[in-house]
Amino acid sequence: MSATARVPQEERTRAMRQRLMEATVDLLVEKGFSGTTTTLVSERAGVSRGAQLHHFPTKNDLVVAAVAHLTEIRGSDLEAAVARLPEGSGRIEAVVQMLGDHFASPVFTAALELWVAARTDATLHEAVAPLEQRVGRETHRLTVELLGADESVPGVRELVQATLDLVRGLGLANTLGDDARRRRRILKEWSRSLESALARDEKEKP
Repeated sequence: MSATARVPQEERTRAMRQRLMEATVDLLVEKGFSGTTTTLVSERAGVSRGAQLHHFPTKNDLVVAAVAHLTEIRGSDLEAAVARLPEGSGRIEAVVQMLGDHFASPVFTAALELWVAARTDATLHEAVAPLEQRVGRETHRLTVELLGADESVPGVRELVQATLDLVRGLGLANTLGDDARRRRRILKEWSRSLESALARDEKEKP
């Protein structure tokens, strides 16, 4: 087969896999891990069962591939949100609220479904754990950068981690119902405390 004939087939295959990944993530949000079946994924993606099974013979094969896809989405969503952040006054609150929105988004809900399922599924855990660790490190690094925090100052790393733990917890609460108003009030107050603490720590630097 010539290279010219091969490229369109490669593009079709890539597009089909993309649809399968997107359908898997959508169904994880809508129906949870247990309700996400390979049949529903193929129907949602508009892909034949035979084609889907050729690339992903089992549900775990499909979900493991979706984990990597979901990680990319979460990174892209954060990058887009960061680009909209203001400079100057109000930045710390904007950063904290942005993180709160991210962890209350559908992509976090999908990731949460995978965390819970991975707790008792060794194969899934093997795929999910390293990627979640990477996401955690990158999110922490990004938060430090956006807040302009100096983690060499005692207590600052813990403040950053407390911020991330708080937004994750609020994101979890949001899965049981729209908690946006309460979340924003809590994060507004936390932002004030965080800003004061970071400013105090900056003054106390040797």
